[in-house]
Amino acid sequence: MNFNFPLLGTVRMLLFPVSMIYYAGIWCRNRLYDVNLLKSASFNIPIICVGNLTVGGTGKSPMVEYLVRLLKDELAVATLSRGYKRKTKGYALANEGSTALEIGDEPMLFHIRFPDVAVTVGEERLEAIPQLLHDRPGTKVIILDDAFQHRAVIAGYNILLVDYNNLFTRDWYLPTGDLRDEKKSYQRAHVIITTKCRTDMTILKKKEIEAEIAPLPSQHLFFSTIRYGVPYHIVSREEYRVTQKVEVLLVTGIANPGQLKNYLDENAATYHQLSFSDHQIFTIDDLEDIIKRFESIQAVTKIILTTEKDAVRLIKFENVLKDLPMYVMPIEHEFLFNDSNRFNKLVQDFINNFNPL
Repeated sequence: MNFNFPLLGTVRMLLFPVSMIYYAGIWCRNRLYDVNLLKSASFNIPIICVGNLTVGGTGKSPMVEYLVRLLKDELAVATLSRGYKRKTKGYALANEGSTALEIGDEPMLFHIRFPDVAVTVGEERLEAIPQLLHDRPGTKVIILDDAFQHRAVIAGYNILLVDYNNLFTRDWYLPTGDLRDEKKSYQRAHVIITTKCRTDMTILKKKEIEAEIAPLPSQHLFFSTIRYGVPYHIVSREEYRVTQKVEVLLVTGIANPGQLKNYLDENAATYHQLSFSDHQIFTIDDLEDIIKRFESIQAVTKIILTTEKDAVRLIKFENVLKDLPMYVMPIEHEFLFNDSNRFNKLVQDFINNFNPL
């Protein structure tokens, strides 16, 4: 088990007995599904599940967006998310008046990015899917966001994301480690994508990780990296390129901003970080803290930079933000080793060859 922070590692190790209880719980739950004492349901529509085995960011939202872009021009696509940390409960279909507080930050980002796609939320996916199909009867494919460990719905195609910097093979169960599902659950995936890889990954390193993950003969293993776009102003959407002449205040409320910090190390003069909890519901006090921290930076050229997930929770302060140099960093998955066409074909073949019950 590898821990990035010695103190956190010590605290987590002290919680090892709790992690064994947690492991026993997920082991029992999975066995109950395996022997059908807990029931799973399938639907007469192609369902693609994007998920992981751990807590924290592995790039699920950018992968959902990748799939939507791949499919939306040919098929009526819908997304279904839990809507983590929203202030509402139950099923909801995003509309023109939806906010991140009502549907969650990731679904709100999907809705902004793809206004013609049915973006839905619901904690109980088994109940939400029939409601989705009732609201959008022309739907041809559903993408389940962060649902790999939720076995009540049988997805026709499971895409499992694994963080290159935190492989599940080296991890342990909550709260000592980051695993929220059994390691062996990776065997249920059709596709495994090792995300957040270095862009200069070698064939040798690729083979080492492949040997460590040990995919089944039926599974397909891919490697991807995060590709950053050009930052845009949170209100005006005017683009701004980060250069070595600018100092950056990085404002984040996400699980793992490590990749973005690496980007700033390479592209900005320097950066200062103001971190909030994952899925932070920003308050006016938070905004004032951001402004004070930004004003304290003694640089001629400086900006505030945040993530797209954070931006959908900050935009409610539009009247203030329109006068601030706050920019949003867009990201996308990029497959390494020229493998995007192979991945695209696997997804499209699943949909084209889908046989309803």
